[in-house]
Amino acid sequence: MRGQNPEVKRKHHDLLVWQEAMALVKEIYQVTAGFPKEEIYALTSQMRRAAVSIPSNIAEGAARTGDKEFLQFLSITRGSLSELETQVMIAADLGYMDGSQVGAKIDQLFALLGGLMKSINSRIEK
Repeated sequence: MRGQNPEVKRKHHDLLVWQEAMALVKEIYQVTAGFPKEEIYALTSQMRRAAVSIPSNIAEGAARTGDKEFLQFLSITRGSLSELETQVMIAADLGYMDGSQVGAKIDQLFALLGGLMKSINSRIEK
């Protein structure tokens, strides 16, 4: 991975949900590069910010010391994912993009997040 010391491995690097979220960021940047220039400080900026916050919150939560904190950050991540989903729908409605491919990735991330959250919840309840 670029920008990363290959000898340093963080807990979140092994999480499939984080890896997929990183791929989604790249896709959002590529898609929004084709948006009209008048959207640069509006929808483009909002979508990129929401997308970047998804893997960022996963990473921050994974770096915390307890499962309850991690779960809180995953909840924030889910909120950012919902925000991005709404923005993708708006962009598709405006004709700026075909939201189906990104929408499928968002659905996949919701499923991965849900599974991880369920797993952490079951550890907390033990």
